[in-house]
Amino acid sequence: MTSSLAERWRNLREELPASARLLAVSKGHPSSSIRALALLGQRAFGESRLQEALPKQNDLADLEIEWHFIGRLQSNKVRPVVKAFSVIHSVDSLELARRVSRIASEEEVSPSVLLQVKLRPDPSKGGFDADHLQNVWAELSTLPAMRVVGLMTMAPFDCPVMDRRALFSECRHLADHLGLPDCSMGMSGDWRDATAAGSTWLRLGSALFGARPVSAPAMG
Repeated sequence: MTSSLAERWRNLREELPASARLLAVSKGHPSSSIRALALLGQRAFGESRLQEALPKQNDLADLEIEWHFIGRLQSNKVRPVVKAFSVIHSVDSLELARRVSRIASEEEVSPSVLLQVKLRPDPSKGGFDADHLQNVWAELSTLPAMRVVGLMTMAPFDCPVMDRRALFSECRHLADHLGLPDCSMGMSGDWRDATAAGSTWLRLGSALFGARPVSAPAMG
């Protein structure tokens, strides 16, 4: 498995433009696979479940890994997430951003934050709509103890290809309008469309690790 994992990683790295960074979505995969990639030079890893991520972080504490939280951030999990992750991709409301800011101040940390935006109707996902985000941007951009560095979005499951491309372009244009460098958009099934639209973080799981082990819990 390690050799095929290494081959997939190298192939993806060769295909990605210099402007796009690979976020290895390691949820559902063991610490041994993360270690194998880290030893090849992969630094950024994404997890979506705190209870799964913390043991991995403990196992891999000897490595220099940048941990990204990519799951839905519940208000009661903000403190442990802020303590364990340096980058959070899923702040989806002003109220949640205020809570992240307050708790980060208390913990004396300064996570990088990407604001989740919802640019198409999708009952399964949360996020700022474009107008509301711009209306509250003055407050969001000045909250202490956290750095808003970009936007994150996901296409609805049944989104047609052309509309998906348009959605990614809209997210990139909105980030540019707000002066934000990063866009976290594109997963294993649509990352090429996201890259073409200007994504800077590609969240790749199955395209990199292959299918999750059968015993792994379902996590989106």
